Amino acid sequence: MISALRRGTVPADGLDLLAVGLDRFVPALDAELDAVAGGGSAFKAVRGEYGSGKTFLTRYVAERALGRAFATAEVQISETETPLHKLETVYRRIGESLRTSSFPPSAFRPVLDSWLFTLQSDAISADPHLAERSEADINAAVERLLEKRLAGVSVHTPAFAQALRAYRAAVLAGDAATADALAAWLGGQPHVAASAKRSAGIRGELDHFGAMGFLQGLLEVLRDAGHPGLLLVLDEVETLQRVRGDVRDKALNALRQLLDEIDSGRYPGLFLMITGTAAFYDGTSGVTRLPPLAQRLATDFSSDPRFDNPRAVQLRLPGFNRAALLALGGKVRDLYAAGAEAPDRIAALVDDGYIAALADAVTGTLGGSVGVAPRVFLKKLVADVLDRVDQFADFDPRKHYAPTVTAGELSEEERNAAGLIVPAARPDDIELDLPSP
Repeated sequence: MISALRRGTVPADGLDLLAVGLDRFVPALDAELDAVAGGGSAFKAVRGEYGSGKTFLTRYVAERALGRAFATAEVQISETETPLHKLETVYRRIGESLRTSSFPPSAFRPVLDSWLFTLQSDAISADPHLAERSEADINAAVERLLEKRLAGVSVHTPAFAQALRAYRAAVLAGDAATADALAAWLGGQPHVAASAKRSAGIRGELDHFGAMGFLQGLLEVLRDAGHPGLLLVLDEVETLQRVRGDVRDKALNALRQLLDEIDSGRYPGLFLMITGTAAFYDGTSGVTRLPPLAQRLATDFSSDPRFDNPRAVQLRLPGFNRAALLALGGKVRDLYAAGAEAPDRIAALVDDGYIAALADAVTGTLGGSVGVAPRVFLKKLVADVLDRVDQFADFDPRKHYAPTVTAGELSEEERNAAGLIVPAARPDDIELDLPSP
């Protein structure tokens, strides 16, 4: 956690130790996780400006989901690497980022192997006499159970079921090369050896509509492997506002299609979360371009934020204020001190008064905008202050450190808040706001 903060990124674990101001959302989100674990499905759109904690919230929910034995996946939407209108690419990223409480990304292959083990265990549990019979009898019983559990998937995506059968056969035969190739194909990877696909009776590559069926198949496999659901986060969806108009419209329609499928009950065990700015949900370059999608996401935020409904389809994050920033700084200091070499020195030199002074200094360099300060503030606190206090006995941050913020260490949003401009190194680095064709 400390290493991630030192780099200026959101930690992947232990976020409950840093959570500030999320208590109001927890009961509603936990209730939705429980409903999904019971065979339902859910969708939540997180709304907030840069620095409001959208990524933190989704990873915090992911931790709570992992505690319920869910699998989780976080996919960063981008025009070049993961375009939303190409769901086959999104599905591939799900496989690559899949995580369980036991396995870090990618947990896709361990989930497949757990699924195979569970199939055999369930077959023997259903008929204890199988344990005394031949391996051929056990395999036949497992095959019958497999067909039963994949019946629904076979109707919509027979290729997924075929590949699972072939994967199991390759594992049993000890054919590691074929098993590896089929596991990759099931995970949506392109350029799988044709010989492996022929062994399963499948051909071609995964397309947009096939990916929707593969997601359904993955949920079935997860459930049989002991994971009652999948929390899928599509992060930074607001980047759709910067793509070509026709690509944006395709992406918005893909999102609408996903929501419709969730509402129809096609994806039991799926909890989909997306993140975006207010401009994405309300602006002319975002959701409003597709009225059916805008209607599904419509939420009234005209009243006092204190009375926002956490059960609504959209959650509004109000962003950090000074009190929240100071509370977060105190939590990070105490967490750091718990594993530090000089905890007493940290407590004495990095007291609440110094944290307040550092927060005000960082916020001041960012145009007084507390909302965009958390990342930079925590990075300065850990890397420039706490690390030095812990390592150097004569370092006093009040005497030896004057917080400075340069344009090069800021993101585009942070630079805009601070009024800083980074000179373009090449003509291609100059951003032009051109109308969509």
